[in-house]
Amino acid sequence: MKICLFGIPEVNPGRINVNDPRLDEADRLVEAKKKTYAQIEAVDEKELLTSDAVLTNLDGKLELIFKDVDFIETRLSRDAQEAEKAVLLKIKAALESDKLMMEAGLTPEETSAIVAHAFHTGKPIVVASKEELAEPEAVMVRVVAEAGWISFLTVGGKENRAWLIRKGTTALEAAGSIHSDMQKGFIRAEILSYADFIEAGGETQAKRANKVRLETKNYVMQDYDLTNFRFNK
Repeated sequence: MKICLFGIPEVNPGRINVNDPRLDEADRLVEAKKKTYAQIEAVDEKELLTSDAVLTNLDGKLELIFKDVDFIETRLSRDAQEAEKAVLLKIKAALESDKLMMEAGLTPEETSAIVAHAFHTGKPIVVASKEELAEPEAVMVRVVAEAGWISFLTVGGKENRAWLIRKGTTALEAAGSIHSDMQKGFIRAEILSYADFIEAGGETQAKRANKVRLETKNYVMQDYDLTNFRFNK
């Protein structure tokens, strides 16, 4: 997951942990040799258009909106087709109401009319305060959630670890995020919801209470599912 840092010198580009306290709690309940947080890649403004989301301050958000308004006005002054023109005007109205392009409520047909254009506000933009930016590992928890990503956990043995995936990812795809061999040989996913895990007081107790279930490759992963993949090696 790639996050663009726009107008916030308080945070340095590079790999940043997603310091989610839920992993801390899982690590307390399940013994392992080490704990590994999910990580995001923080990049500078040059990679804004290829990033999954943007982390900025209020001034930065307004600047991005202005950039898109300027682009639309320039495009409208040229020979935009009628279908494209109507969509651009719809987006411009949203931007002038302090909304993002992605919040303009475009239909699939409207989106296809402007597919050739890249908008600065066409992705999640997370506005953080100076106080939040003082703890970048903590603020990344909110960035991940607002950008439409979740994590699943693998616990016990060598490592208690959180793995980042997009919301809507299937069990088969999640297995591939660990290793391609897991995806190729996928059999089933053993799933324990985080809520059941905490309520039971640990993985062993949850298993005794029959809270662990077997899911197929099409199961849609939920945030912080504790997961064990069965696969042919």
